[in-house]
Amino acid sequence: MIDPALWREARALVESQGLRFEPDLDDLVGLYEHDRLIGCGARQGYVLKMLALEPEHQGTSALGDLITQLLASARRAGHDTVFIYTTPQAAPSFQAMNFRLLVAQGAVALLEHGPGLEAYLADHAREMKPGRNGAIVLNANPFTLGHQHLVEEAAHRCDQLYLFVVREDRSVFPFAVREALVREGTAHLPNVTVLDTSRYAVSAGTFPSYFLKRLEEASRLQMDLDLRLFAQRLAPPFQVVTRYVGQEPHCPTTAAYNRRMSEILAEHAIHWVEIPRIEASGGAISATRVRKALLRGDFSALESLVPPTTLRFLASPQGRPIVERLRTSQEATP
Repeated sequence: MIDPALWREARALVESQGLRFEPDLDDLVGLYEHDRLIGCGARQGYVLKMLALEPEHQGTSALGDLITQLLASARRAGHDTVFIYTTPQAAPSFQAMNFRLLVAQGAVALLEHGPGLEAYLADHAREMKPGRNGAIVLNANPFTLGHQHLVEEAAHRCDQLYLFVVREDRSVFPFAVREALVREGTAHLPNVTVLDTSRYAVSAGTFPSYFLKRLEEASRLQMDLDLRLFAQRLAPPFQVVTRYVGQEPHCPTTAAYNRRMSEILAEHAIHWVEIPRIEASGGAISATRVRKALLRGDFSALESLVPPTTLRFLASPQGRPIVERLRTSQEATP
């Protein structure tokens, strides 16, 4: 439970620095001098944010004291690696505290502290193969025949295809289930390797909008950071020269992300290839259609939307709780 007085004082301090106070947080720490709040910082999951100091304490040891408290908070919550977003001008201050720069885009720099990316790449070193390789980033909520078609088309066009499954558990189908369905649905393709994204693609390490005056600007910068992080940090070690996406006819956000992807990847000499969606019953196959069919209990419709491996899971005792949770969440939506 966060002290209400600290909450009020921290909000005032953050806003006095021209930043936006974001109430969605897991921990809030304060630094006091003679009972006066001189600095504060917050943690949301593995992201540190809203670090603010009174002007006279900027450039002193106060920043290090705040970071020490926040790192301890992250460790207690089970996070051995944390992210922080700041300006490129402020990045050296954090690098002096053992943060590593991951990527910078315009007025924003993303840094991490802990084993993080180095450990992730070391864990997957054996899966890095030479060649003109490709990549797909999938959420697969759940894995459909549309996903399978995309993977099959991409696998035929490159030496090795890496499927990065979004690790964040913010979907109806948990990561462990989504990853298992992707593996089962692509097991017939010998040049496909399934990996998780960890924190390094489409993750909850979202750009903290308090740095910006407009949320639309934050969304654009978030897209750019995510794509540059992939292009600069993931693509080179896996020798990825092409990223494949499925055509997006419905979701404006995904369509905008795909358009921006083509621009950013071109700057890094990575090809962008869009694969047309396949259709069933007069419409593009999508995970959304699958979830709607599940809500109706229409398993006959699912036969034309998902591979047999996904269908077996959905009809199994292991799949029933997920289907029930989907129905419950739908009922709770106003």
